[in-house]
Formats: sequence, structure tokens, C-alpha cells
Amino acid sequence: METRWTRVGLAVWALLVVLFLWIPLVIIGVYAFNASNIQSWPIPGWTTHWFSVAWHNPDVRSSLVLSLKVGLIATSFALVLGSMAAFAIHRFRFFGRESVSFLLLLPIALPGIITGMALNSFYVFAKVPFSIWTIVIGHATFCVVVVYNNVLARLRRTSASLVEASMDLGADGWQTFRFVVWPVLATALVAGGLLAFALSFDEIIVTTFTAGAQITLPIFILDNLRQGQQFPIVNVVAFVVILLTLVPVMISQRLTRDTGVLRRGTRAV
Repeated sequence: METRWTRVGLAVWALLVVLFLWIPLVIIGVYAFNASNIQSWPIPGWTTHWFSVAWHNPDVRSSLVLSLKVGLIATSFALVLGSMAAFAIHRFRFFGRESVSFLLLLPIALPGIITGMALNSFYVFAKVPFSIWTIVIGHATFCVVVVYNNVLARLRRTSASLVEASMDLGADGWQTFRFVVWPVLATALVAGGLLAFALSFDEIIVTTFTAGAQITLPIFILDNLRQGQQFPIVNVVAFVVILLTLVPVMISQRLTRDTGVLRRGTRAV
């Protein structure tokens, strides 16, 4: 049995890990409200002026729009391809099934720089011009894996007898999907989509190799940090990226923690 000191030790260790992860993010948030354009501690004053400056900066707005477009398109592809792959792996038995599953999971296990270099070499070899679609393809390589994992895990936790009972009761394929499969998978798809969007929105390594001259929000942050310019604007943009990434991750965590079944209102008949 766990002793009192063991529980205290684990709690303290967990607190230290949380502080280690969150203190740097909190510091970025604090600097976003710094009245001075020089990063110094303690903060000489507080202001929201830099939020207005960042919003009216054309480079920030164009990079934000590009990141949102890439994230939404990559997530859409991931939802379709990832869910289809999960259904195929779960429902059918065929030669090489485990190999296919391994190949689907491989992109997220590989270092991002390897994936980026491979895609860049392919684009150059195939003479594919760099565009928003080259970035989307790069992001889809790991977004598909996120959706695939979520959907496959949910399917494995769902009893096949539900589908069989629906068909035995006379429901066709569409009715079975609408009233049985969809309520079970809906939260897994939403959670996978939100997490895929969050990963795409702040991805930097693969984007660097697949963007060409285009500038997404993470690339904008990295370029300005290298040049040592516009630190107040960079802090604001980084703070906004943290918030935009944090929200979908929190929602995704909440959805995957629940049972995964959409609750519907019932009525007596």
C-alpha cells in the first residue's frame, strides 16, 4: 500500500513537472503585456498596445490566415483518410494488415526534419512548385496518424454486437451508421480533428522544408527571433499561438476522457 509520504512525494513531483512545463509559457504571456520594447525583468509597466500593433501588422495577418487555412485543410484530409484507414484496419483481415498499420503510424514516429527533407526532395525531384498544398501534404502526414489512432482506439472499445444488433433489427447501412456508429465515433473524430489542427497550426520543422517562400505564423516567429527584431510583436503572436493551441487540446482531452458516446434526448413512445 502507498504510504502518506509516497503520495506527498508523487504530488510534489507532479507539481514540479507542471511548473517546469508551464513557467516558460507564463513568462511569454507576461512579456506580451510588457510596456517596454525591451525584454527585461521586472516588467517596467503593463499595456495591451502591442496586441493592436500585431493585429495591424500585414505580415502577422497574412501568416495567421495561411496557418489557419493549412490547419483546416490538413485536418479535413486527416479526418477523411484517418477514419477510412481506421475502419479498414478494424473491420477487415487481409495480408499485410499489420504492416499497413505500422506504415500509417511511422510518420509521427520519425523526426520532423527527416519527413521535411524527404518531402522537399520529392517536390524538387517531381518539379512540384511550393504552395499551400505542399504544406498541407506535409502536415497531413502526421495529422492523419492522430485521427487514425483516435478512431481506431474508439472502434476497438466498441462492441461489434451493437452493429450486428442494428442489422438484425432491420436497419440498413446508413441507419446503422447514423444511429449506432456515429454517436460512438463522433467525439473521437472531433477530438482527433482538434488535436490534428493544433499540431498543424504550430508546426515548424516540416513547414520549413515544404513552404518555400511562404510564411506561416510559426515561421514568422522564428524569423523575427533570429533577426532580433519586433520582440514585443513576437511575444504577442507567440502568446496567441499558445492560446489557439491550448483550447483545442483541452477540448480534445475532455472528449477522449468521456465515454465517447453522444448523449441524445430520449422520449417515451
